[in-house]
Amino acid sequence: MPRPQQNPLRPLTTDERATLHVLARSCSASAAQVDRARALLAVATGHSYSEAARRAGRNSWNTVSGWVTRFNREGLASLTPRHGGGTPVQYGAAAQARILQEVQRTPDLARDGTATWSLTTLQRALQSAPDGLPGVSTWTIFQALHAAGYTWQQSRTWCPTGQVLRKRKGQLEKVTDPEAETKKG
Repeated sequence: MPRPQQNPLRPLTTDERATLHVLARSCSASAAQVDRARALLAVATGHSYSEAARRAGRNSWNTVSGWVTRFNREGLASLTPRHGGGTPVQYGAAAQARILQEVQRTPDLARDGTATWSLTTLQRALQSAPDGLPGVSTWTIFQALHAAGYTWQQSRTWCPTGQVLRKRKGQLEKVTDPEAETKKG
């Protein structure tokens, strides 16, 4: 006879049950969310934690126990995986905004030593600025720029994807491609 569960699953509402059914059959949701939904539904239908773990593709009932405890505490928000370990995020939204502010500034040849931005020159400018980011890496800068929609153009500096300056009839005109987001994939 299995031992009684210390923290049994609370009764599910109809909305929670419907959401769990949709997630358990989803092909587009993350695998972690699908596994958690399957395990919670198995527990809700009366299966043991061990059987729910097997149905979710896990080996340990202890994992399902943790999912149930978190579901009881947080509800459907518990289905979203959290930070899985490793180094905590050093540069949040404020630092990313600072990186974007710097890349939008036109580089000064005398002060920055360049006429166009590269990752290394951006790093140097950010590290030496009084309000800059002293330990920022080129990888962090790359990620911030990429997330904001910037791409590296071989003949130019970092620029927003789908936007270009064209010289037309002696004037510079900003041209925007309306299909840029769909082309990026």
